[in-house]
Amino acid sequence: MPEEDNAELAHEYIKFYQGQDNLISENETLESGLLKVKNKISDLSNIKNVHFLLGAGASADSIPAMKDLLEIIETKLKDDDLKGVLEDAYSDETIEGKIKKIIDRFDKIKINVNSNLEEILGAFYSYQSYSESSGNTAHHVNSLIKLIETVIYEEINIDLESYKANISLELYQRLYQKLSLRNKDLARVNVFTTNNDLLSEKALDYLNINYNNGFGGGLTRVFNPARFTYTFSRKIDSNLEKYEPLDNMVYLYKLHGSISWVESEDNSFFNIKEVAVIHGDKRPDENVLIYPTPLKQNKSLGSPYADLIREFQKKLQLSNGVLFVIGYSFSDEHINNVIYQALASNPSISIVVFGDYPTESLFKVEDRRIYKISGYADSGKKERIHYFKYIVNELLPDLDENKDSNLLKEFLKSLKSLNKNNEENS
Repeated sequence: MPEEDNAELAHEYIKFYQGQDNLISENETLESGLLKVKNKISDLSNIKNVHFLLGAGASADSIPAMKDLLEIIETKLKDDDLKGVLEDAYSDETIEGKIKKIIDRFDKIKINVNSNLEEILGAFYSYQSYSESSGNTAHHVNSLIKLIETVIYEEINIDLESYKANISLELYQRLYQKLSLRNKDLARVNVFTTNNDLLSEKALDYLNINYNNGFGGGLTRVFNPARFTYTFSRKIDSNLEKYEPLDNMVYLYKLHGSISWVESEDNSFFNIKEVAVIHGDKRPDENVLIYPTPLKQNKSLGSPYADLIREFQKKLQLSNGVLFVIGYSFSDEHINNVIYQALASNPSISIVVFGDYPTESLFKVEDRRIYKISGYADSGKKERIHYFKYIVNELLPDLDENKDSNLLKEFLKSLKSLNKNNEENS
């Protein structure tokens, strides 16, 4: 496409790389560059196995980021929240001294890990595990962990009917609406997310889209990873044993757990159940299964965390697949390693990363199976093309679309416009 006078040049606004090769030419206009990105996403979306990895950025309009959660926790440490938690473990005369000790320890760890809440929690989980294995009870650390986990739970458990939640819900609904239209001759879409919120479930319920999150049952919904191997079909011929996959079906994997998952002893082999969550309710007494860090109480070695990571590994080993990475900052080494292993062992996998993470290994290797997309959609640099909003609204196609159907649509559109003009001129 020839450069127009005074047209913005794409390379000034867009980073679009395949491996280390820049796919944006020097003379390409911004409009042409955006179209090139969209066409590549459309092509990759129509291959056999499509997977998404959604991080905190996908819910950023409604759910506080870890940095914001850290600020809320620090505020509560200075208030009476920690004192209330500690009163269960210590006598009144020792509480003030314990609070100072806890805050000092928190501040030291915060400095050492560059204010990363996940690593702060990881340090306290490790200390808790060490104390328990030594036969000691670290009441002060346990109290701090309880306070932090309660803050995380309450901040994630937002009012899903609020205006703030609707900003994210509309994007999730549009995402799943597109994914559910995938050609039934292709595999169903797998959505992996590190988010603990209920935005995906709310959006899927609203759209009446079937989804499999590993839980099943009647009055009590219990976890069973075998459910991820189920294929949901319907009979299409009453006289023959002939079936086809459900059109609107999504597989949802919550890699860091969910605020609606709790440990249970309800005669389930995995002892995990899914419960109703109501905004404003206090955190339940049961151990809520949310994993800001996989180090939590050694849960990285057990169910459901290990089962979900295993499913992630299995799906990325499928031939002719693509993983779209959106809103994920590569802060979880367990997940990063699964991606690296897939690239090392599956020659037919493609990875599309929305965002710019120059220090990550994925951005340094010369591998043309890796696509990196970031930048701006306008000359005013107001809309980022690697943000969830732009990806969902502008870049992702309906997954049942293909070039032939698009050509037909464009032809019919042009024909309709031509007929309208003829009628107006006659």
